[in-house]
Amino acid sequence: MARRNSNGEGTIYRRKDGRYEGAVYLLTTDGTRKRVSKYGATRAEVHAKLTEAKANSQQGIPIKIGALKLSDYLDYWLAEIVKPNRRPATYEQCEAIVRIYLKPSIGSNQITKISVPLVQTYLNQQVVGGRSLATVHAIRKVLSSALTAAQREELVLRNAARLVQLPSYESAEVNPWSFEEAIRLLNAAQSHMWYLAFQILLLYGLRRGEVLGMRWQDIDFENGVIHVRQQLHRVNRELRQDPLKTKASRRDLPMLSWAEYGLRKLREQKIKSGTPEHDLVFTTAVGTPIEPRNFVRAFMLICQQNGLRRIKVHALRHTVATMLKNLGVSPREAQLILGHSNVSVTQQIYQHGDMNTRREALGRVEIALADHSASSKTPQDKSSGELVFAVDGSSSRTFSRQESILRAAISSFQSGATTGTRTQDPFLTMRIQGIRDDRITEVKKVMEVCTRQWIFGVTAVKIAVKIHHF
Repeated sequence: MARRNSNGEGTIYRRKDGRYEGAVYLLTTDGTRKRVSKYGATRAEVHAKLTEAKANSQQGIPIKIGALKLSDYLDYWLAEIVKPNRRPATYEQCEAIVRIYLKPSIGSNQITKISVPLVQTYLNQQVVGGRSLATVHAIRKVLSSALTAAQREELVLRNAARLVQLPSYESAEVNPWSFEEAIRLLNAAQSHMWYLAFQILLLYGLRRGEVLGMRWQDIDFENGVIHVRQQLHRVNRELRQDPLKTKASRRDLPMLSWAEYGLRKLREQKIKSGTPEHDLVFTTAVGTPIEPRNFVRAFMLICQQNGLRRIKVHALRHTVATMLKNLGVSPREAQLILGHSNVSVTQQIYQHGDMNTRREALGRVEIALADHSASSKTPQDKSSGELVFAVDGSSSRTFSRQESILRAAISSFQSGATTGTRTQDPFLTMRIQGIRDDRITEVKKVMEVCTRQWIFGVTAVKIAVKIHHF
């Protein structure tokens, strides 16, 4: 009696036409198991085909059943890959791009027919049709992510979206606030009910959702620590409190004196006023979570009413990152404070320079060159204390070393005047900009000498005039 095959082993038999056919149940692309047949001229050939097919199925590689459309796979990709593994906001963005752009246009094509010319033509039409480059790049990014998943599942041989070419796109340059503008915001928002939230934004550089999602249980008054653990945002028309997913964004920050004073005072006010208890630190007047868009509107209204340059709320993170850089904080510490996963994000995206910092840096180079030139002279040359600088690339002019330092100080002072940051004392400006104390002392001495010389000259002229009259 012939042995009967076990379940899953498959079966091989000879057909009436003389060929051999083998059949086995295998995993398919739609997630089910289906009976699949293999054919060959000999039994050994069919057996080899069945063995290979079963090995692929055991490794989780499905076989293709029918003509799988791109739209069907995009639905599967959103439900089974994006939704379980990405943030709700990311899923919402991907779903919108799939629903609005991809499925109505190229979704009816078989996924195996998605070629580079097809995707290139479609994206070019979007650009010509008036879509912004940012939107077109977002469409390509979502399609590329979906095709990468399909390639991983061996449904397609290559990712056509990766091979198309698009015009380069650069996001708009962020121009963060200066120290003075940040202080003006704090002064202007003192009477606002969310003043402390704006203050914490400028103290720690938190994200908008992190500030609005801050809970009292995250405030450790005893140890002086603020635990950043969740965010408040709106997803699919629902206001949600979700934990921060990345390890870098979940961070602990020291409680500064400004923040501690404001948080303790706010806590006392909530207890005294009998506001309905809510775990969130910042709420509306009736104790409900703050709508993020209303928070942005309040920020923009304060800027408008007080003549402040309007920037996005998120740009306050750029402001804090740049202030940390200007104050000499290391990039690594700035990365940990801002909650970035990589220090390059902090340096290349969030930290900005301006003309004043460049002028200060190059001014230090000028002073260093002057010092080096003076130290390289012979003793006889040093006695004169003169340095020669080229002017306009043709002629040259001789300056004393003291005059060179004085000119650098005056230049720094005048540059502050042109930008509206001039102080009453030029040396105070230099100190704020990080000029070393020994340079300040030396410049003061030079100015005292110049002042005495000027007074002596004026006195001599007056005496000469009186003598002439006599």
